[in-house]
Amino acid sequence: MSGTGNLVAEGRRRVEWAASQMPVLEAIRSRWCRERPLAGVRLAACLHVTTETANLMLALRDGGAEVYLCGSNPLSTQDDVAAALNGVYGVATYARRGESVDEYFANIDRTLAAKPHLTMDDGADLTARAHTAQRETLEGIVGGTEETTTGVIRLRAMSASGDLKYPVIAVNDARTKQMFDNRYGTGQSTLDGLLRATNMLLAGKVLVVAGYGWCGKGVAMRARGMGARVIVTEVDPLRALEAVMDGFQVMPMLDAAHTGDVFVTVTGNRGVIGPEHYKLMKDGAILANSGHFDVEIDVAALESMATSAREVREHVVEYKADGRALLVVSEGRLVNLAAAEGHPASVMDMSFADQALAAAHLWGSGRGLPAGVHALPAELDASVAALKLSSMGVEIDRLSDSQVDYITSWRHGTGA
Repeated sequence: MSGTGNLVAEGRRRVEWAASQMPVLEAIRSRWCRERPLAGVRLAACLHVTTETANLMLALRDGGAEVYLCGSNPLSTQDDVAAALNGVYGVATYARRGESVDEYFANIDRTLAAKPHLTMDDGADLTARAHTAQRETLEGIVGGTEETTTGVIRLRAMSASGDLKYPVIAVNDARTKQMFDNRYGTGQSTLDGLLRATNMLLAGKVLVVAGYGWCGKGVAMRARGMGARVIVTEVDPLRALEAVMDGFQVMPMLDAAHTGDVFVTVTGNRGVIGPEHYKLMKDGAILANSGHFDVEIDVAALESMATSAREVREHVVEYKADGRALLVVSEGRLVNLAAAEGHPASVMDMSFADQALAAAHLWGSGRGLPAGVHALPAELDASVAALKLSSMGVEIDRLSDSQVDYITSWRHGTGA
């Protein structure tokens, strides 16, 4: 078998393994094979090209959509999966691991060249591109979805300025996404990437988590579970207070810089770690990012300060400055996807079920939504949770008629 054939076969094998861990998405896909709710839809997706994403693409395809996929990060594409999508599954996929920034945007343009009716985004680069360099595509777009916190922040800014021209469902904000994918998925996969890249022992280390949103909570929880002493940095007083009451030490990054052995950024903002922090860090401090874009750690500033730089392990570059070594993992890009495989399939099962249902909603009953950022309908969010519980063999109670009456009427009070 040729090298390409080996890549396709490996990709297919891994896609099938992920499918076995994604029962909710598989249930939707099976139903959609009959119902075809996306018949006639052209859908452009800009997502991390992983085994889990492949299964989402197959569900959309079997639901009737003509799907075009590109990567949402230059280092997150799994080449065997891209090969299998193109070579076996018939999903046009424009992505390769390690593509340049120019290639990255050229591949986004290739998906938009299909003149999509729906967009599906992870970080909002595709949506932004449709509103800037490819504005001619806007006329045919009915709506879109967004997977990440970073993307939703960008879209809300676009909406506030009047620049967002079609409705987008913030899948990231669905409870079945935030509470599970962001927390448990990011927590586990971030540490997985760190450990694969460095082979360090977390027990006894001081690990600094920048940001205590759902993703930061997950990283902090998992790091503590592996024996690290966790420090949290925050700008939001409510989140900082939550971190304190969850038992974590909270301080400014300038104070944490003296103490940390490992730093993980999950803020969705830029310049979280920069020159003022590098000057204070220990020899051998490790820096990694699990936010969507490679702007949270100012790697360019570290490069300019360094007297030398060398790759000491795959995915790890050592920068020497002032007689100290600082180690940057995966170029400051998404460590869980650049140095590992991303979130486990069983948690992406719910997130991608949300994505699939959001797309069908936009093409069906949500067709008349105004331009702006919208929530996934609560009943769809709850249906995904119910399907997940069923797949796990878990049963729950149901409200009785009298209980429903009690919580939906204002007339029941003291003694009633």
